Amino acid sequence: MPGGSIYVKQDEKYTGSSPQWWYEKFWREDAQNRRRSRYVKAGVGLVLGAAVAIRFDLTAFSPLFALLFAGLVAGGDWFYHWYAFHATAVWRGARRGEVITGRHLRRSLRRQGYNVLDGRAIRGKASIDHLVIGPGGVWVVDNESWSPDTEIACYAGRLFFGEKYGSKTAKSLVEAAEAFAELLNRETGIPVTITPLLAVHCGLLPKSGIVHAEGITLLKPRLTGKLIRSAEGGVLSDEQIEVLTRTAARELQRV
Repeated sequence: MPGGSIYVKQDEKYTGSSPQWWYEKFWREDAQNRRRSRYVKAGVGLVLGAAVAIRFDLTAFSPLFALLFAGLVAGGDWFYHWYAFHATAVWRGARRGEVITGRHLRRSLRRQGYNVLDGRAIRGKASIDHLVIGPGGVWVVDNESWSPDTEIACYAGRLFFGEKYGSKTAKSLVEAAEAFAELLNRETGIPVTITPLLAVHCGLLPKSGIVHAEGITLLKPRLTGKLIRSAEGGVLSDEQIEVLTRTAARELQRV
């Protein structure tokens, strides 16, 4: 997140009466209801499987079809609820967003000539989770998460998180990108413009998974590498990439 890492140690934010604490409490308490609902859905699948077997004159295999359909329905229902809970892991403090995004960036960009530096800062000015340098240019990527029901959208050019303005978040990341670009320009003499990206680990993004607003792009972590690869190449030469990477590694503090 702008100005710091998304990783938060276990403290009062994730204990007591925080939204994260209540979310996990209700999730655990609802386990029995989810199982009951799954049994009902599996029963419907059982009947549907038998009906399909009879419909296609496979009566002898109706028990097999019934069990198969019941298993598929129950498994699908379990996976749906597991995935919904797993998607909140960063917001709940159970996983580190920068680790997830860093893995996506390296897997997607390493063979395309891009370098990824994690956890970099300019003393007293700004810090970011990832600095990406490659043929298409330079990007800063930060990580953030909101509650699962927070809608992230752009209206009339303004960024919103639910009913709240997101201008402060956007401004912090834009200023961080400008500060990093100024330092690299000064130290290398290579004119670069840095594009700010914010990987969203929890919250409601549009179906496209991307929102452009107030100078930044918010997107799902798995889309960060894809978006960077889509940029037109040839902006930076191999030599310039090497110089910028070495300079960033030398001049920027690790956080």
